Amino acid sequence: MVAYNASSTLTATLDRIPEILHDQLEVVIVSDDCSADDTYEVGLNYQQNSTLPILMIRQPVNLGYGGNQKAGYRMAIEMGLDIVVLLHGDGQYAPEAMPEILAPLLAEEADAVFGSRMMERGGALRGGMPLYKFVGNKILTRFENLALGSHLSEFHSGYRAYSIAALKDIAFERNSDGFNFDTQIIIQLHDQQKKITEIPIPTYYGDEICYVDGMAYAKDVTKDVISYRLQRLGFGDGSRITLSHEYQLKPSEHSSHGRIIDLMRQRPADKVLDLGCSSGLVAEQLRELGHHVTGVDYIADPRIGERVDVFYEADLNQGIPTEVGSGFSCVLAADVLEHLVRPRNLLEQMSNVVDPSGTVILSVPNFGHWYPRFRVLFGKFGYDQRGILDATHLCFFTRASIKKLVVKSGFEIVRVTQAGMPFDVLGLTSRVLAPVRGTDRFLARIWPSMFSYQTIIEARPLPKPN
Repeated sequence: MVAYNASSTLTATLDRIPEILHDQLEVVIVSDDCSADDTYEVGLNYQQNSTLPILMIRQPVNLGYGGNQKAGYRMAIEMGLDIVVLLHGDGQYAPEAMPEILAPLLAEEADAVFGSRMMERGGALRGGMPLYKFVGNKILTRFENLALGSHLSEFHSGYRAYSIAALKDIAFERNSDGFNFDTQIIIQLHDQQKKITEIPIPTYYGDEICYVDGMAYAKDVTKDVISYRLQRLGFGDGSRITLSHEYQLKPSEHSSHGRIIDLMRQRPADKVLDLGCSSGLVAEQLRELGHHVTGVDYIADPRIGERVDVFYEADLNQGIPTEVGSGFSCVLAADVLEHLVRPRNLLEQMSNVVDPSGTVILSVPNFGHWYPRFRVLFGKFGYDQRGILDATHLCFFTRASIKKLVVKSGFEIVRVTQAGMPFDVLGLTSRVLAPVRGTDRFLARIWPSMFSYQTIIEARPLPKPN
């Protein structure tokens, strides 16, 4: 329970927690965010006479609405809890609805549950929500849904419950300390494809003091969703929205993954070595085509065993493990070489493990793309969280330089193609997306060194000299 200057409402709000839950709650953390009134003392007095397992905390400095939530979620994780519910000390969100809020989480049907005041038609206004807040809520929610491709009835409810497992998967600690924390955590859950369930809740507006600057809040959440979409395209350093670093499948037929999978679809099922397989999303697609896939990566993702036939945990900077063997009909290095200290070493080893009649397929970001070119031109070079300038990239390639490296490493190039920008991540409708993607593909064909987002090369090993 986040509480700030809530001395007049705290006791009544705690009283409203249903008795049926008292024995099920491990702890009720009441976090007083350095209130100017006696909220903390009121909570201590209540604690002495309550059957609730209350833990009163007074923050030594004001952490802000988001900062106070972070402190509570951090404690819940450290305590080894399974579920955490967010309540407000001013009583604006009905504690009586907590059993309904908890139900989908207890049934393991959701990763997060939000109480929505907008699901019941007209309920928010009847509950006293000011008209300007109602209209603002509707407009912002519609914009956020369009930007994220989501379908929530309300983004701005402060009544929420999360599974601790879901919280552990997102970087909520790096979110804002302000009121837009709630929007940022939705974006992170959406990015991780966590399931959010909404439950209708009653609306109550009393004489509580609102500390939210509506215009500043609207500006912040708008920046958040726009920043997220730009990051998904590869623009942005993650300073506003910190996303997971899990390598994600690019499913579009025009993406590097889509083109690689299409190339593999044209060949008979055989032995494939997937270097830098990450969580195995590409390998999973290849296995569906009938290929036997051996994966190598420096971290064993918990899901990798379900997605590859054989897995070896190894740092590719140290080379391909000898136990991997040889004779593969195809060796993949999809978005791998740019992460290595000496990519040529790996390419040369790839020629040793691929069958003499086989091929290697690799993809790398194109540093000659207009985006990094213009940043460098204006002296703005810097790393992003994702995309061509991903902060984990150690080497950069242009279309010409990667072709030169492949030839120097003992290969004959069979074909070179390109992938366009990942516009699919914008969540646009196919009608809007088609002309945008078509224009990008046309430009990439006529001037690939400037407009191709990634370069894809298929090559065969040259005969080894005696």
